[in-house]
Amino acid sequence: MNASLILEGGTFRSIYTAGILDTFLAHDIRFPYTVGISAGALAACSFASRQPERTLRVFRNYRHDTRYMGWRNFLKERSYFGLDFAYNYIPNVADPFDWEAFYTYEGELEFGLTHAETGDIHYANALEMNRTCDMLQATCAIPLVFPEIQVQNEGYFDGGLADPIPLQRAIDKGFHQHVIILTRPKGYRKTFDRQAKFGTYMLRKKYPNIAELLMIRAERYNATIERIEQLERSGEAVVFRPEYALNSFEKDAGQMNKTYQMGRAHGEAKINTLFT
Repeated sequence: MNASLILEGGTFRSIYTAGILDTFLAHDIRFPYTVGISAGALAACSFASRQPERTLRVFRNYRHDTRYMGWRNFLKERSYFGLDFAYNYIPNVADPFDWEAFYTYEGELEFGLTHAETGDIHYANALEMNRTCDMLQATCAIPLVFPEIQVQNEGYFDGGLADPIPLQRAIDKGFHQHVIILTRPKGYRKTFDRQAKFGTYMLRKKYPNIAELLMIRAERYNATIERIEQLERSGEAVVFRPEYALNSFEKDAGQMNKTYQMGRAHGEAKINTLFT
């Protein structure tokens, strides 16, 4: 397809994204350019490696495994997520990721990373990612929940801090048509809530530019949503949205399955509306 594919993050909310991408795989729909942020990048990996249901399976199978998520991981890795377990053991041992298919993906795939010191966005070539998933760790690295992640000797955090929905990046790459998968329902607008205020306070000394991003994140997110809606009305974007947003740290496997199937259904319903 002569369009960009843009994937929003949202931790477990990306199960919806995975359902749509698996529908694209079933219909052999490919894109010349894909950009993923945070958990959107996670779903993009299974899309690029052509492994349907893998994203759902990993979330569902390991959600209650304390090696995957749990406060005890802070003792070893300063992270709520077990970094070695989630980004090394699972893809390389427990539920093998098809690295060969990933590295030979026919298309450009980028992950957005936020530089820990400057707060600038950096778009990394995901097809150069190492087998301990450094770039994937970095784009998913929520401050205070993850440590900063080193990629080529530079520290990074969650790409969604600097660019929550990388529409402008796709435009800068020269695309005039876009397929955009959001993980919030229609009408959602972000606010500067208590969680963001707490993060701003906790990060302002060590990471002042990250704290600044948290202060303006809602405003920038909402402006991007407005722009997406304009492109949708003009026919320049096909936008997928869930009917409801899955909880970011959802525990119920049944709810995960339901959200995944919603993504599959939305993908099938809109398959004929995509650009040619």
